Amino acid sequence: MPSPWRFTLSSFIEDRAPEQPSGSHKSRPRWLAYALVIGVLVVVALGARWFAAAGVTSNAKAGRPAAAVAIATVALADMPETVSAIGTVTPLDTATVHTQLAGNVMAILFKEGQMVSAGQPIVQVDPRPYALTLKQAEGTLARDSASLTMARLDLRRYETLAAQDSIARQTMEDERATVAQLEGTVATDRAAVGSARLNLQYTTIKAPFAGRIGLKQITVGNYVTPSDANGVAVVTRIDPIDIEFSVPQAMLGDVQRKVGSGAGLPVTILDQDNKTVLAQAAFSTFDNQINTSTGTVMAKARAVNPPVSGKDGQTSPALFPNQFVNVTMLVSTLRQVPVVPVSALRHGSQGDFVFVVQPNKTVKIAIVRTGPSDGTRMAILSGLQKGQIVVSEGADGLDEGSAVRLPGDKSGGGGSSDKSGGGSKSGKRAGAKAQ
Repeated sequence: MPSPWRFTLSSFIEDRAPEQPSGSHKSRPRWLAYALVIGVLVVVALGARWFAAAGVTSNAKAGRPAAAVAIATVALADMPETVSAIGTVTPLDTATVHTQLAGNVMAILFKEGQMVSAGQPIVQVDPRPYALTLKQAEGTLARDSASLTMARLDLRRYETLAAQDSIARQTMEDERATVAQLEGTVATDRAAVGSARLNLQYTTIKAPFAGRIGLKQITVGNYVTPSDANGVAVVTRIDPIDIEFSVPQAMLGDVQRKVGSGAGLPVTILDQDNKTVLAQAAFSTFDNQINTSTGTVMAKARAVNPPVSGKDGQTSPALFPNQFVNVTMLVSTLRQVPVVPVSALRHGSQGDFVFVVQPNKTVKIAIVRTGPSDGTRMAILSGLQKGQIVVSEGADGLDEGSAVRLPGDKSGGGGSSDKSGGGSKSGKRAGAKAQ
């Protein structure tokens, strides 16, 4: 049994449809009713759309509230053009010190991590076998030197007798050969003495240059040989010291021209947090090829490694080998160019731009070409002039012609009172929101 409360559009149309004479087509009144309902719906939709458009137009004419912004005046200033990169501290020299002869370690004469000077003894190898070898070589030299002296005396006598024709000439020639042979023997003995004396000196292992010595690789009592891979210690030269960093290939020409003119390029070395200056350096040279995978070329700067005092009063160099640092190299300086705060720069589909405040307190988009930045200010190469006022904060949502409220203005009304350009009209959008 159908519910008496069920109501549908079909039943409504059927109830309202006029009765047709018998024999006529019964579906015709129903289609007419459908068309009537659809027409009413279309009229309602068009009306709602018209009212919405009228409301938008009314709001646009009334103007929206002026946005509160912070401003900055375009000023002229010198802007340094720098190259910033992550660098690696590289020592000039690093030497693994090896013993030059075999022997037992008698003493270790350094403390791990200490600074050593060139020629300072660091390890003592047992010298006794080499001292005995030296004495033996000296004894051999003394014996052969005595034989040479006697042979020279004999030769002198033979030469006198030969001059008197008292002996055969062959005897004198044999004595001369004996003297020459003994002279060679004595020369060999002297070389053996020198070699033995040198080996005795080698029993005291010395630092090859001034620097910091690392951890010891041996202990007292170890038997060391020249073939030991680790050596006895590693010495690293730390003052002066080099810093290696990469330079974009686009900057290669500017740097080469600067260096070619004879002007030095100062390099500032900062810590890993990019806050504390560790040392000042000077550009040294480029590598001989560009890295094709990164589009950069390796550069090297040399710095004096200044000592830094610790809490315990001990001093240590500011730069440590293989340390990662931040490098800033000054390439050139742009003199008296327009600068604005970095926060004033916006980015859109038309490129870099800023909002310039007009006398009627509306903003106008100015397309600019940017230059180097020092982190807080940006150099503007074209698009702005000294004295113009730009929006530095609060530019989100601004468009061409938007009204703004400057610092010090009373809060309140929108820009509708200013007919010269207040408000943001839908037909004059800048095409790019500030991003």
